[in-house]
Amino acid sequence: MDMVREIIRRYNVTPRKSLGQSFLIDSNSIRKIVELSGFNSSDTVVEIGSGLGVMTKMIAAKVGRLIALELDRGLIAILQEELKEDSNIDLVQTDVLKYDFRAFKTDIKAHKIKVIGNIPYYISSPIVFKLIDNRDVIDRAILTVQEEVAERLLAPADTRAYGIPTVILSMYATTHPRMTLGPKQFFPSPQVTSMVIEIKFRQAPLVDLIDPAFFRLVVRTAFGRRRKTLLNNLKALDRHGLSAAVIAKTLEEVGIDGRRRAETVQSVDFGRLANALLQKAALND
Repeated sequence: MDMVREIIRRYNVTPRKSLGQSFLIDSNSIRKIVELSGFNSSDTVVEIGSGLGVMTKMIAAKVGRLIALELDRGLIAILQEELKEDSNIDLVQTDVLKYDFRAFKTDIKAHKIKVIGNIPYYISSPIVFKLIDNRDVIDRAILTVQEEVAERLLAPADTRAYGIPTVILSMYATTHPRMTLGPKQFFPSPQVTSMVIEIKFRQAPLVDLIDPAFFRLVVRTAFGRRRKTLLNNLKALDRHGLSAAVIAKTLEEVGIDGRRRAETVQSVDFGRLANALLQKAALND
């Protein structure tokens, strides 16, 4: 019997819909994901959602240290039994959105951590933004997400899928598709296809941002209403001391046509625009 199905049977596991649990039950696919991760004995890895521990054991056999995160208390008990012989695993019961990625780092400049996980659809974007916020201590992440999420993160400009997550992530990282997983490879079977993607964080962002938070604000404002032009959406920045006239002039100065829509603008141009707008706002203070 397959390892995952055997654990489900032995412990009578019932996936919790409230936590978005859907276990990858194809052991061959689990092995492929671990292999493509390229982890080695010098790595410290954080696994998001250890679940039943099958992938966890495979990762632990390759790396120096593995921090296994799991929110479900019932699964923690299973993991404690299944992983009791793996001395290089730190099992932590926590919500990944509350986890401190610096908790196990003694010298973050010398050796960044790596991340892997099968993440639920309903918190996929918050997790990606959490990783972005901790990019100074994270080298890269191997994530299994629903195909729709992957398409948004991988989307080129001027497509329907291109949006806020695409722009912000691409400022700080490159994202690559690695493999596709069908619904039958999970239990319970989702109604959608999943994709394994690799996020590699850049040594420095595409643009030296004056204020990363303001960059995000500009991007979110620009995409406020997708059918409206860039200039019309950005007029909402008036509460930050930027008049419509100043915004229009700044767009012209950085070479962006205000009649364009946000989905046609590259991340690097949003970065340049954010810096220019912030400088104008400072002058108006």
